[in-house]
Amino acid sequence: MKKRVTVCIGILLTIVSSIHLFAQTKSVDRPNVIVIYSDDQGTLDLNSYGAKDLKTPNLDKLASDGTRFSNFYSASPICSPSRASLLTGRYPQRAGLVDNASGSYGNGAGMPGSQYTMAELFKDAGYTTAHIGKWHMGYSPETMPNQQGFEYSFGFMGGCIDSYSHFFYWSGSNRHDLWRDGTEIWQDGKYFPDLMVKEAGKFMNSNKGNPFFMYFAINMPHYPLQGEKKWLDYYKDLPSPRKMYAASVSTMDEKIGLLLQELEELGLAKNTIVVFQADQGHSEEERTFGGSGYAGPYRGSKFSLFEGGIKVPSIIRWPGHVPANTVRDQFATNIDWYPTLAEYCGIKLPQRKLDGASLVKVIQQTKATSPHSVFYWQCLGTPQEPQWAVREGDWKLLHNPLQSKKGELDAEQFMLVNVKRDASETVNEAANNPQIVEKLKKMYQSWIREVVEQ
Repeated sequence: MKKRVTVCIGILLTIVSSIHLFAQTKSVDRPNVIVIYSDDQGTLDLNSYGAKDLKTPNLDKLASDGTRFSNFYSASPICSPSRASLLTGRYPQRAGLVDNASGSYGNGAGMPGSQYTMAELFKDAGYTTAHIGKWHMGYSPETMPNQQGFEYSFGFMGGCIDSYSHFFYWSGSNRHDLWRDGTEIWQDGKYFPDLMVKEAGKFMNSNKGNPFFMYFAINMPHYPLQGEKKWLDYYKDLPSPRKMYAASVSTMDEKIGLLLQELEELGLAKNTIVVFQADQGHSEEERTFGGSGYAGPYRGSKFSLFEGGIKVPSIIRWPGHVPANTVRDQFATNIDWYPTLAEYCGIKLPQRKLDGASLVKVIQQTKATSPHSVFYWQCLGTPQEPQWAVREGDWKLLHNPLQSKKGELDAEQFMLVNVKRDASETVNEAANNPQIVEKLKKMYQSWIREVVEQ
């Protein structure tokens, strides 16, 4: 009897040991995830997207090694709602952040803690999570990264900083804005993009034996345009302000290249999903010298629901799992990354309303249809006269569309365009298609009620 008990205990210990080893192996084998979010980048401002005067070898290689989207959109044309929608998989209205968050510490306005972020999704699935770079979704203890699922956070909380002093200069008194895990830190004179790469490298090295999720939100080419001298010299013959903007884009590309190189040197590249996307279109604000981003034929820029404000570059790479050197033309959006990455990583989605849909089939199959037959935007303006848009197929109805540069509203309150025939959105077809206008108006009215009164 004693011998039988000993044998049973031995078998049990072997089973437990095997289960533990299997769990460890599966943990290591689960893909890491890095989401790189650029800031105020023009729709076509990469060589792989058609820019002829830029040098962007690292992001172009990422595109050639993975799948590039040609019709990818942000759910908002401004920073904070774009980021909130990315991290929640929801329209900004449902995510609770429809305008830019505060740039002043202690202001509670930001994405509510009741949201279940991508970081929380991965953390609950056993991943270690990190935010590196720009936040801009809340600047109070209850809305900063560590309260939104990020176990480690390094960066600034407002909309932008000087890359060397880490101060936010406008809208009131000078404010220093550099934080690590909710504590203010000082790194005088150190170039912020370099600090980002360093912090990301330390995080990846510390977690190379465990699956991790990292949100790498680089603050470029957002103003102030502080590209490095080597790139300012490289672009010295370009006209102003394009040369300052180009230097910022190439500096960003180089820093992302260093991040990807570190990933390679750690032996993690093959088992890491890398997503790159811009948050919205390029800026034409005074602080960026009136604007010098490139949107090609597309009208509009940041703040506008014309294509140049919401259509963005986006790439995904996962060696051996995502097709290489491939372009997908299907309509897709930033809110789709949440369910897409969950599916790739085998993580069950939460029991809550998501507006995004998985792009796995689209990425794998050229002829797969877009998961969105209809998409909605609503941003800026006044509560009585907001700027909004509805797209169904090739038809897009805009209400009070914001023009570029001067910020004035378009002369016509409603504008109906066919984006397939008229990519530049210059021909208003509303008068000839009143039934389509009324249909899309009713669809918007129904959507905004549902998304706000949830």
